[in-house]
Amino acid sequence: MTVLTRPVDASEGTQFTGTSRLVRLALRRDRIQLPVWLISLTVFLLFVAASVGGLYTTPEELRSVAVGSAVSPVALATNGIVSGYSEGAIVASQSVLVFALAAALMSTLAVVRHTRQNEETGRAEMIGAAVVGRRALLTSALVVTIGANIVLALASAVGLVAIGFPAGGSLALGASIGGTGIAFAGVAAVAAQITDGARTANGIAGAAIGIAFMLRAVGDVDSTVVDDGTRVVSGWMSWLSPIGWAQQIRPFDDDAWWILLLLFGFAAVHIAIAYVLIGHRDQGAGLVQPRPGPPVAARSLPSAGGLAWRMQRVTMFWWLFSVVILGFAYGAVGNEIDQLVGSSQQTADLFEQLGGGSAALVDAYLATALGFLSIVIAAYAVQSILRMHGEESSGRLEPLLATALPRWKWMLSHVSIVVGGVVLAHILAGAFTGFAFGLVTDDIAGNTARMTGAALAYLPAVLVVLAVVALVFGLFPAIASSLSWGIFAACIVLGQFGVLFKLPQVVLDLSPFTHVPTAPAEAVTALPLVVLTALALALGVAAIAAFARRDIRM
Repeated sequence: MTVLTRPVDASEGTQFTGTSRLVRLALRRDRIQLPVWLISLTVFLLFVAASVGGLYTTPEELRSVAVGSAVSPVALATNGIVSGYSEGAIVASQSVLVFALAAALMSTLAVVRHTRQNEETGRAEMIGAAVVGRRALLTSALVVTIGANIVLALASAVGLVAIGFPAGGSLALGASIGGTGIAFAGVAAVAAQITDGARTANGIAGAAIGIAFMLRAVGDVDSTVVDDGTRVVSGWMSWLSPIGWAQQIRPFDDDAWWILLLLFGFAAVHIAIAYVLIGHRDQGAGLVQPRPGPPVAARSLPSAGGLAWRMQRVTMFWWLFSVVILGFAYGAVGNEIDQLVGSSQQTADLFEQLGGGSAALVDAYLATALGFLSIVIAAYAVQSILRMHGEESSGRLEPLLATALPRWKWMLSHVSIVVGGVVLAHILAGAFTGFAFGLVTDDIAGNTARMTGAALAYLPAVLVVLAVVALVFGLFPAIASSLSWGIFAACIVLGQFGVLFKLPQVVLDLSPFTHVPTAPAEAVTALPLVVLTALALALGVAAIAAFARRDIRM
């Protein structure tokens, strides 16, 4: 990496000197990642908005789904509040929470990537050797991230207007999503000052998002239903969460613009705190010093498997925790699916399509839920496999491989742990979905066993995605991250939504998710699962062979 800065007079230098150049550098680094985030979120939001219009064609159907969601604690906790029953209001109730979470995640990852990760990898020290102000790195990260959220808000609003939604509500919906992303950019700025590791900083920011989600969920469940059951007034705990504020804007209903001041004020306070904290720590260090390790390493740590487990275990834990929570939520609402669908035949048809063509609505819904959970698990697999790419990019891999450790053994240790995590995640996803569904249907043991077996039917497809990402790392390390996430996004679109888009079968067949049976709605046949597993094994062997034969990137 080369950073060019022009000479400046001593009197010209400030805490923010070099910010504009660092902004350009950050944009160059994110020239693929940010556009992928922005385009994906915008397209999916428009897909959700367009599908609502196709699913609920009459005011009675819209009112039915609003009333059903308003009285369901699980729907309120997982989808968010209900505020009216116009088409736009239903879109807002089903999209603001999900896309606000996505914008928050995009923002925290971007800020940490351009601040703490730069310090961890030594880039910040190299940049700091030039004429660059102490706060320039953080400022440039915030400028890029806030700009990305503004683009996301405007793109969402323009897209919604283009497909026929009112301009005021569309802009309010886009602002609620972008405002949440800006708020959590401030949280990430503070997290990057606390610790000396990018993973820990991402973990702190992720925990803040999780706390905000839970506060909002508790507040929304403790809500009061008004206006003949078509509107809810959230409990006070929802007002403690930035995500709750985004919902309270109530697009296509109140359009309460003043709530944006809460989001912007939240971001401003955290950014100010980050600027103060950055002056009270050394370059490369965090405010909280890492604890000294034990005087003697564990016996397993010096081994390839022990080191890989040490590096992967925290990521695995949080993804498994997320899968358990999602599985439980999906299962708990299974018995209410008839009420939530209401009188909409289009919604029933949608579940039938996503559930493999089953006319049994509950089984089609459960199959759809397991399909979405398998996507979440695939995202875990992509992130964890790319941890090897991070080790190589940071320069930590080269001295490790300078020892007697063979390349194939190092890579196999990481891949094996991720495969184990993927298998365990499918078992937990099925078990907790079935357990929650069993609680509401008085058949815990039977549904737990049935859904655990059904979840494992999706395992081979995720293993293929895992193996493809490993092969990308082995062949194309320079573009491994962007290419891997692009492949993941393509698998989602083709495997989960390709039927709805009415894509040709030859295109749908490119996704491994197309070939797995949609259990429990569809009978499981062994042949496609065996073929996919064999394909994953072959790709995994090719990945290790490719990595063993290429140079290590410096």
